[in-house]
Order: sequence, then C-alpha cells, then structure tokens
Amino acid sequence: MSFTVDPNTPVGVDPNRASVARIYDYALGGSTNYEIDRKTFSQLNEAMPGLWDAATENRAYLIRVCRFLATHAGITQYLDCGSGLPTSENVHQVVQRLQPDAKVVYVDNDPVVAAHGRALLQDNDRTRFVAGDIFDRASILENEVVQTHLDWTKPIALLFFLALHHYQGDRHRPAEIMRDYVDALPSGSYVAISHFYDAGPEGDPEALRALQEAVANGAMNGVTARTREEILEMVEGLDLIEPGFVEVRNWWSDGPQLTAPSNAQRIIAGLVARKP
Repeated sequence: MSFTVDPNTPVGVDPNRASVARIYDYALGGSTNYEIDRKTFSQLNEAMPGLWDAATENRAYLIRVCRFLATHAGITQYLDCGSGLPTSENVHQVVQRLQPDAKVVYVDNDPVVAAHGRALLQDNDRTRFVAGDIFDRASILENEVVQTHLDWTKPIALLFFLALHHYQGDRHRPAEIMRDYVDALPSGSYVAISHFYDAGPEGDPEALRALQEAVANGAMNGVTARTREEILEMVEGLDLIEPGFVEVRNWWSDGPQLTAPSNAQRIIAGLVARKP
C-alpha cells in the first residue's frame, strides 16, 4: 500500500531534518537551531550569496510595516500567520511599544515554534500563540483563540511574512486561500505580505532556480517564487499602500540605499494593502 504525502505537511521536531523556522532563526542570529539547520543555510547561501542580508532585510521590512500599522494606520490588532520562532523584534514587541494595548495572535505549525512561542508569551497577556496550519484557513479563522482574543468587528492587520511561498501545489492556490482570509476581515483592515519573487527575465532566473533547488534538496519544505501578477492576485480588491508592490528593501526604507542590492535581496518582494 502506498500513501501520498502532502507537500505542505509541517516538519516535526527532528534534529536530523532542517526546519524553515529554525533556519530563519539562525539567519537572524538566534540560538534555537540545530547543526542540520546551519548546514542547510550554508548550502542555501552558496546557491544565493547574500542570503544573510535577505533574511535581515525581511525582518527590517516587518519592523517598518508594523511601525506604519501601529502609528499611521492606528491598528491595535494583529494576526501573524507563519510567524516563525521568536528571535528579536517580533510583531508584538514593535507594535506594543507604540500601542501598549495592541493585541497579537501568532500562528505557526512548527512544533518547535509552538513550544518556544508559548514559553515566551507567558508573561504577555495581550499576545497569544496558536498551533495551526495557515493554509487551512477555516481552522485558523474559526479557532477559539483567534475569534475571542481579537475583535472581528474592528480593523485587524493580517500578516504573511515569508510564509505563502511555502505552499506547494497549484501556483494560484494561495490567492484562493487569501481570499477567504480577506473576506473575513472587517473594513479598514490591512494585509501585509513578503514573498519570494520571480521577476522573470528582468530578475536573475538562474540564481532563483539554484535557490529553489537548494531548498528542495535541503530536507525542508520547498518554496515557490511567484510573479508580480500572482502575488498581487492575493490582495485583489484591496487598495495598495504606496509604494505598492516592491522589493522589501524599497518599502519605505529608513534611508537612502547606498549599495546595490544582492541577488538574494532582489528576490523578496512585499506589499501592504487596505480593505475598503
């Protein structure tokens, strides 16, 4: 008898198999990772030099987006899907400095993330963690913690930072998944996304292909880089916030860019959009 393995099944707590969350933790200088995670990251960095910069660039983008949402947009509720391991400058730390009453719910399906996330948040009564599959949107939207900790009659910020490209299968399926999430959001809510970006001939197809192969061969769930049109499909019907869909380093940068982006930095793009 043979069984079909769902390519979106989460990686368990296995020190011999790399984990997306632990690799990202290592890239950001965290300590919750194993030798296999560090080895896999080195393989990825060989395929795409500058991956260290890309990881820190995405975290800097997260921080800038959260500052914008907490200050200019006045958002006090956040649902962070695919949150990863708590490393430094997490969503709740950024927004609660600016909006002390802000509430945050983190969602991730990695068992290591669940254990560390719950431990970290024990002393933060305005932040919760939910172990769940972000691609099973009904299970997340109907989750008791998600429903009760957040007030679904008021605007919510829905965050997908480097998460949606881990869906394996139909390239357009994440747009359908996002449609259900967006439909559930109250008017005035925001959606923020960062995603591996396939810029086509104008980008670096060879480097992108090498990275995706390294990910697939690194004993961890793969990634699917998507085009501008495929990523924008995820927020169809929403109003893009300026500067729109851009490489994350260019989304309201903290200052002028004094160096040219590495290939790794160029393959992560992002956007923030508002639900009318």
